[in-house]
Amino acid sequence: MTDLDVEKSITLKNIKVVAKELDLNEDDLDLYGKYKAKLNDSILEKPDHNGDVVLVTAITPTKAGEGKTTVSIGLAQALKKLNKNVCLVLREPSLGPVMGLKGGATGGGYSQVHPMVDINFHFTGDMHALTTANNLISAVIDNEIYFGSELNLDPERIVFRRCLDVNDRTLRNVKVGMGPKTNGVERDDEFRITVASELMAVLCLSKDLADLENRLNNILIGYNKNGKEVYLKSLGITGALLITLKDALKPNLVQTTEGVPAIIHGGPFANIAHGCNSIRATRFAKHLADIVVTEAGFGADLGMEKFLDIKARITGFDPKCIVLIATIRALKMHGGVELEKLNEENIDAMIEGCKNLERHINTIKTFNKKFVVAINRFYTDTDNEIKALEEYLSNRGYKFALTEIYSKGGNGGIKLAEEVLSLLNNDDKLKYLYETSDTLKDKIIKIATKAYGARSVIFSDTALSKLEYYQNNGFGDRLVCMAKTQNSVTDNAKLLNAPTDFDITVRDITLSNGAGFIVAYTGKIITMPGLPAVPQAKKMGLDKDGLPYGVM
Repeated sequence: MTDLDVEKSITLKNIKVVAKELDLNEDDLDLYGKYKAKLNDSILEKPDHNGDVVLVTAITPTKAGEGKTTVSIGLAQALKKLNKNVCLVLREPSLGPVMGLKGGATGGGYSQVHPMVDINFHFTGDMHALTTANNLISAVIDNEIYFGSELNLDPERIVFRRCLDVNDRTLRNVKVGMGPKTNGVERDDEFRITVASELMAVLCLSKDLADLENRLNNILIGYNKNGKEVYLKSLGITGALLITLKDALKPNLVQTTEGVPAIIHGGPFANIAHGCNSIRATRFAKHLADIVVTEAGFGADLGMEKFLDIKARITGFDPKCIVLIATIRALKMHGGVELEKLNEENIDAMIEGCKNLERHINTIKTFNKKFVVAINRFYTDTDNEIKALEEYLSNRGYKFALTEIYSKGGNGGIKLAEEVLSLLNNDDKLKYLYETSDTLKDKIIKIATKAYGARSVIFSDTALSKLEYYQNNGFGDRLVCMAKTQNSVTDNAKLLNAPTDFDITVRDITLSNGAGFIVAYTGKIITMPGLPAVPQAKKMGLDKDGLPYGVM
């Protein structure tokens, strides 16, 4: 049975009924049909539950992922079965990977969010609004250059980039303004996928409309011909951007397969962006529920680090515990098994791959957080492998739970839910990897050594020059967003498991001033993904009854 078949087999609740589980009424909602709604700020006038945050992360994943979204959904459903007042908070899928490699990003089996086709595609239009707003900025920038405005922009030093929520490798490097003079001033440019744009980060980190306006105004768009910074405020279009983004700023309410309320909002990637759903989505959920289950992208070295060092620092969110997902197939991959042989039993390789698990556990401990390991069972896992992994975890005193939430929904996550509940009464305070008073260079070094286990950091001349400039020109207090491969704890995607004595190389630095951080680029990071040889888009369509197929 496909994920789409599961959705067709259940009866979705009207979104008004889902909202009532959070004590919301119709005045708190902007309805988008029967099964989707935007949440209004009136919610914050209701009694504050100040819910406990449970953050779901994972070990270094295989290319197919280890089911982080699915486990998050299943955990929320299991907590609901234990009669807990719970709300799930997730990121919005990016249409690029949905059409490209993934085919969908709304969980799987009996642990999904619905309506899954809507969420995977246009949803409530947030991605479209962000893309439009972003490219309006680029259009006005080039218009200012064309008319030679008083901003005196240097065409060769424009740092704001166009974006598109489609994987298109041909747009990574482009020339704009080609042809007759009426087409504008010719210059080099590039496209980023929408989820890697600074505007996505700005939306996700904005507390309210006023904060959004301030962050928009502070976006660095480029430099003038005298070498001075030029910010978005000087374009005079902030009002138009706010109109474009005002609805996109509102979190979206949907439901899980078992009818648990789910807030989905914002979708930055964790390898090239900060990897967390919006501040407003998590804030609304904390306000409305006793327990908030949320996720961060990719492994603990990426999404979790950024959730804790960036999002939690900005908001004061302090997760009560971390759920660390491990799969037997990923452990075997880290233990040296080739991808095509991951379905074969190999306990020795699995135990060897546990070094990667230990690396992520050490990172969690560095943040001073309690954790439970969720063994996300796949149908290819053997009983012998599961027993060996459970013995490994038990012998080391780690809390763990075998989860079967894909095939069993909430019932398959009861043990995990019970382990999570046992950790919620701790008062351990979050310890950041760095302080804002540290130099930008030291912040990067601390992330690389503490979260990745690196020996040291090598900075290119370009990176050093930019770090010195930002440090000495009023940007030294900015946070750090590392752009690094998700396929390894190092900056080399081919180095699996838990390498030692390795260096992280930072080749470039950019300033996302509206978001409030610098981005440190390591390894071969691409901000506009490409399509695979056979993209999932080729397998999708509508049947004779007008119903979709091929969406996973």
